[in-house]
Amino acid sequence: MDLSSLEIFRSVAEEQSVTRAAARLQRVQSNVTTRIRQLEEDLGVQLFLRDGKRMTLTDPGREFLAYAEKLLALAAEARQSLHPQVAAGTLRVGSMESTAASRLPGPLAAYHNACPQVQLEVSTGTSQALVDGVLSRRLDCALIAHPDAILADSKAERTLERGLLGVPVFHEQLLLALPGNHPPVNAAEDVQVRTLAGFARGCTYRQIAEDWLNAGGTRVQVQEVGSYHGILACVAAGACVGILPRSLVDLQRQPPAVQLHPLLETDTWLVWREGYATAAFERFRETLQAPSS
Repeated sequence: MDLSSLEIFRSVAEEQSVTRAAARLQRVQSNVTTRIRQLEEDLGVQLFLRDGKRMTLTDPGREFLAYAEKLLALAAEARQSLHPQVAAGTLRVGSMESTAASRLPGPLAAYHNACPQVQLEVSTGTSQALVDGVLSRRLDCALIAHPDAILADSKAERTLERGLLGVPVFHEQLLLALPGNHPPVNAAEDVQVRTLAGFARGCTYRQIAEDWLNAGGTRVQVQEVGSYHGILACVAAGACVGILPRSLVDLQRQPPAVQLHPLLETDTWLVWREGYATAAFERFRETLQAPSS
């Protein structure tokens, strides 16, 4: 088991194809196939189910992938730590979808100009999924709304939970979106629509909305959607209410056909594993904390 074999295994797992993995790694197919078979023989388990050209992970394969990702991430971190003044290598950034759309384009462009040797990989997800990704080393850092820091008013670095450090980088005003013909709302009891359009569980904004609406005495149903465009469409149709940050609303070329009710203000946090301090990450953190961000 070596890092090269682990990289080949991870690529096949992600691509679900030897052909696509070989093209991605710039290797010949026979070499990829041989290395996977050698790895399975070395581990004594079948890592993939082979259905024609499609490769899907077995249960042991999924378990081993988690370890492979940790080992590869730790190796990359070790290489970068030997050159603390040089921002290079790969930086895997996770982000809430709203933050990626409304807050990141400018800082990412500035970061790329300042650190051209760093390969940025950006993915989106719910806050809980992103935290899990950071702690499991699938991500190097993430931009989240942490439930334990909703009302934080300090800009100082702090421990959010075991093994996770964070610092607030963006301030957000959260808005409750209501159908255009909804009567005025002053409290949760005034909300007549009892279905909330939101992301999957693990989304802090969804949890904020659920808690606020349920405080009115009647529990809301949740309709899970995959984007803020979907949330606004459900609200505009009169079927749901939703929650979203004002910074995302400000991106709309024309105001959405909904009512917007201020709910609360909170921070978006940059989080990372305790002890993680590569030059690529430190420059990214500095970029996000710069006044222009």
